[in-house]
Amino acid sequence: MKALIITYYWPPAGGSGVQRWLKFVKYLPQFGIEPIVYTVDNAKYPKEDYSLQNEISEDIVVLKNPIFEPTDVFFWKQKGVKKEDVANSTNNGLLSFIRGNFFIPDPKIFWVSSSVKFLQKYVNENSIDVIISTGPPHSMHLIAKRISKKNNIKWIADFRDPWTDLYYNNEFKQLSFAKQKNKKLEKSVLENADLILTVSNALKNDFLKIAKNVSVITNGFDSEVLKDEQVILDSKFTISYIGLLPKQSNPKVFFKVLKDLCDANQDFKNDLKMLFVGDISQEVLLEIEKNNLIEVTEFKGYVSHSEAIECQKKSQVLLLLIPNVPKSAGILTGKLFEYLTAKRPILALGLEDGDLAEILENTNAGVVIDHQNEAKLSTEILKLYKQFREGKLSVNSKNLEQYHRKNLTKQLAKIIKNL
Repeated sequence: MKALIITYYWPPAGGSGVQRWLKFVKYLPQFGIEPIVYTVDNAKYPKEDYSLQNEISEDIVVLKNPIFEPTDVFFWKQKGVKKEDVANSTNNGLLSFIRGNFFIPDPKIFWVSSSVKFLQKYVNENSIDVIISTGPPHSMHLIAKRISKKNNIKWIADFRDPWTDLYYNNEFKQLSFAKQKNKKLEKSVLENADLILTVSNALKNDFLKIAKNVSVITNGFDSEVLKDEQVILDSKFTISYIGLLPKQSNPKVFFKVLKDLCDANQDFKNDLKMLFVGDISQEVLLEIEKNNLIEVTEFKGYVSHSEAIECQKKSQVLLLLIPNVPKSAGILTGKLFEYLTAKRPILALGLEDGDLAEILENTNAGVVIDHQNEAKLSTEILKLYKQFREGKLSVNSKNLEQYHRKNLTKQLAKIIKNL
């Protein structure tokens, strides 16, 4: 059985967007499904990690087609906006307005027509049993829709994130015509795909308002995070955040609580270290400065996937931040599942009754505290610090194997075959 997978993110792309389908492709052949990957030939990825190319089997067919990237002109090449500065990429009002109103659903829309032509030629010459598109960018679904309809091939549309409800869409200042066009495109995908695949139950419930067939397969972790190696924990009370940190996730109350604890307890301040690995937005940096926490903070910037895993395992506490926006109940960052395998306490800020809270409770891996619950947050940090001082800071997590990428791919293979 052959599955054509349409994805923009593919090695050497770095960051979280590439992991889900890189891992599915890795394991699908073990379950009787041959993946054929269609991706871009000359992508200008904001982040690159060439080590990920080592995970692609030589037996996997990867089709590539050039893409025109208007973001080269309108974003990264503009004065003051760096390609690697992803966390601040929606801060320029004019550029964000152009992005939101003229590139619908996203700047990859210019790749749709050439992709359809390219893939139609391939489908004419090769047998394909199912088409899978993954977004964002959601233009990938528009490619799949046209190929599926023209050739009567089953189609799975995978939503790693929402479409019109994506948390940073408000930054684009869309006019009514743009919002309506975006909603119309989203609806056409939800109505026409044979199955919608997504990453959380809350997103599933949202999509079921339009789509008839929706399944959930969460993100997960792979074997590289399970290497049994000697780990020496940081000597400091390290609270680490690993990954992209946009302004929508700026943990203002968290920084205020740390400042108050530092002011009240010199030992706490001497022991404390905040570590940020990856891009962080300017608003977050300003909040850290505002609370006089710079001297206890280290910024590592973007690192390879393997180095990020090492940072997770060495940290005393892992900080997880869900964007403080409406409809955040279904946001499950890919980093969560690697955090789980580090077997360090997870301190999360987000909805206390969302999908994240359910997973942390089921795995006994940490706690979720509401963004505004200052008292509870202070109590939890002090509890963790007390355990650190006593040499007893640990976590007895459980039920993790269900999130291994191989087990998740087994679920995917069953869904594909049942189509």
